[in-house]
Amino acid sequence: MLETDRLILRRRSADEAGVYRRLWTERDPRVPAHRRLDAEARPTVADIAAEIRREREDPRPGVLAIERKGAGDVIGYCGLVFHGNGAPGEPELAFELLRRAQGFGYATEAAEAVVGWAGESGYNRLWATVRTWNLASRRVLEKLGFRETGQVEIDYAHGDNLLTVRLADPPRVHPRER
Repeated sequence: MLETDRLILRRRSADEAGVYRRLWTERDPRVPAHRRLDAEARPTVADIAAEIRREREDPRPGVLAIERKGAGDVIGYCGLVFHGNGAPGEPELAFELLRRAQGFGYATEAAEAVVGWAGESGYNRLWATVRTWNLASRRVLEKLGFRETGQVEIDYAHGDNLLTVRLADPPRVHPRER
């Protein structure tokens, strides 16, 4: 569990699957089809609950629920996923918030906590992909020290996908440790 001034980040629970399904319904129509509801309205809440139960079997860090302290409501997720463009064993930072929670700095606050935890856990490099049109997420990544690598997956239908990378902060040396 991670805690910030306004948020608690904790393992996701299958009984919150409805919140995560809402994210699927709110996604921008430019998001690729495999990340949107299909013609049969899948994934269903049950599908997402099953995925969350499977996540709990993976010993690696994963995706965490973002819960607002004051309200106690889950407003999205943030965490590390292991797949895709990074080198083997390198996690990708992933985050997504409900529309009603966007624009308040929650994504930056949650992602900063996850980035700090990742560094403390020995992950020296994180990566994230982001669509060129997703300016809000690009700003969050920039604030966290992610830099565009120049690697671009061209996608005329959904917008180009940019690969960003962040190197861990060097360990801080206290004056007495020198």
